[in-house]
Amino acid sequence: MDKIIVCIKGVPRPETVKVDPETHTLKRESAELILNPNDRSALEMAMRLKATYGAEVIVITMGPPNVLPLLREAYALGADRIILLSDRAFAGADTLATSRVLAKAIERLSPFSLVLMGLKSLDGETAQVPPETAAILGIPSVINVQKITFEEGIGMVLRESEYGFEELEIEPPFLVSLHPKLDYYRPPSYKRLLKARTLEAEVLTARDLDLPEEWLGLKGSPTQVADVFEKKFVERGEIWEGEPDELAEKLLSFLKEKGFLKN
Repeated sequence: MDKIIVCIKGVPRPETVKVDPETHTLKRESAELILNPNDRSALEMAMRLKATYGAEVIVITMGPPNVLPLLREAYALGADRIILLSDRAFAGADTLATSRVLAKAIERLSPFSLVLMGLKSLDGETAQVPPETAAILGIPSVINVQKITFEEGIGMVLRESEYGFEELEIEPPFLVSLHPKLDYYRPPSYKRLLKARTLEAEVLTARDLDLPEEWLGLKGSPTQVADVFEKKFVERGEIWEGEPDELAEKLLSFLKEKGFLKN
């Protein structure tokens, strides 16, 4: 095994989501981004395979510059290289336009053995990018994977389907999307955390990837969003202040009022 490529995505923290009323897309550049939870499973699987087979792990993501902390987090977890695909021309991309960009970036990293992605993103929930990217690359893909091993250079994959579990043998290179059921997630290395604070990613633009303009962003996206809205969050918390005896009486009255205690 030579290279494992992990594709991760920064998804907006729900309370910071803003939408563009003209394009009906998320404003990712102004949102607080967190690592897509399913992609954390892909990173952990990559580190386990690296420890077992000695592969180089390369982590790539597509997004605005504010996604860089997530790449640094991936480095702290053990990634060897971090690559940011960033260009204003990528903005508003749907799953197909995103897959084209990812596929082109992955192609530049050939030869590779394996591409790992999370099953789906928290914001889009489509699960389309992994198989679309594999189709553009012309390599096999398996979705909903729980376990990956290699025997004599052949990939052994356990996936869950609606009918149960399947074991598949696949010759590299191939792409899998991971089902988030791992029993353990390693913490970041303290030494790497310190180094990651000032680490810069390799940045690739649309020109670097030699992609035609009509394939990118909203122009290259056949999906048209009719409408979007921002979720409003209402704080329901209440702070009580006073002496301990007074607060205890107030709490008892509250619990009785709500039916948790009998009079």
